Amino acid sequence: MTSEKTPYAVSQKESSPYGGAPAKRDSGVFWQAIANSGPISILSYCLSSILMTTTNKYVVSGYHFNLNFVLLAVQSIVCILVISTLKFFGVITYRKFNKNEAKKWSPIAFLLVLMIYTSSKALRYLSIPVYTIFKNLTIILIAYGEVIWFGGEVTPMALGSFFLMVFSSVVACFGDKNSEGALNLNIGYVWMFTNCFASASFVLFMRKRIKLTNFKDFDTMYYNNILSIPILLVASILLEDWSPENLNRNFPPDNRLAVISAMIFSGASSVGISYCSGWCIRVTSSTTYSMVGALNKLPIALSGLIFFDAPINFFSVSSIFIGFAAGVLYAVAKQKQKEEQHMKEQLPK
Repeated sequence: MTSEKTPYAVSQKESSPYGGAPAKRDSGVFWQAIANSGPISILSYCLSSILMTTTNKYVVSGYHFNLNFVLLAVQSIVCILVISTLKFFGVITYRKFNKNEAKKWSPIAFLLVLMIYTSSKALRYLSIPVYTIFKNLTIILIAYGEVIWFGGEVTPMALGSFFLMVFSSVVACFGDKNSEGALNLNIGYVWMFTNCFASASFVLFMRKRIKLTNFKDFDTMYYNNILSIPILLVASILLEDWSPENLNRNFPPDNRLAVISAMIFSGASSVGISYCSGWCIRVTSSTTYSMVGALNKLPIALSGLIFFDAPINFFSVSSIFIGFAAGVLYAVAKQKQKEEQHMKEQLPK
């Protein structure tokens, strides 16, 4: 056995006079494994997505809130305060602000603002089940975006899942009825389609930029939020109604504290979705990230039926399970495609 020391072959004595190095090294390996774990990142993304969707629905719909840019700015500010506090106490770390990197990352921050803004506008008009079913259409856009940008492939089984996704969205439309039984065809569907395009663009651009910059999870989270704040504040001043009447309507004196508390809580929940989105894309892929989003639609949609006054009928319930089946079929299609690619790589050339 060679006596030459590798960077990792450090003696216990050299590492620490108290003999604590092996335990610290084992702990570091454990947390490194967690940070690079696909299943754990996927589970975390699912839970944070459910929390974020239900919280935003509660704020924008429960209080008839129309200052969406203000809400998003509060979410970004709370997110920055949380991670800055964690960095101050040495819990996390991320790279310092760099103007050159910020310039390259700014289009992604703009897409993030557009994605979350259109999401909040869609949630204002649509029920959570309808919103989540239509969100499946984003997967189709991402899949074909990967074909163009990353040399991906759409298999016949994946194409079949896409047809199921579209079908579930059509069924969801028929289930979206008001108290008189009429279809709720409103501006929310326009916001929803805009959100699908914004979400697909955000995921694809971010994956490409992460590969180029080698950003870690908290780097992504920091730049997304710090660059979003000025965009949101300017957009709010230019596009939203800051009249005293509208401010009183959004922050009524009798439940002003409840509205502000809900906004802060939604900001805290945005910390989870902001981190978990970047984490999931980094350790898996943008396609896997979107597929997880599809499978995640079932619990999110059911939470909408349970916690909010969403229409419950044959079409609304059927659309949820058709959408879930489409997500499962898409997952199987991607797994088979991965296995086939692996077998091709094993064949002698």
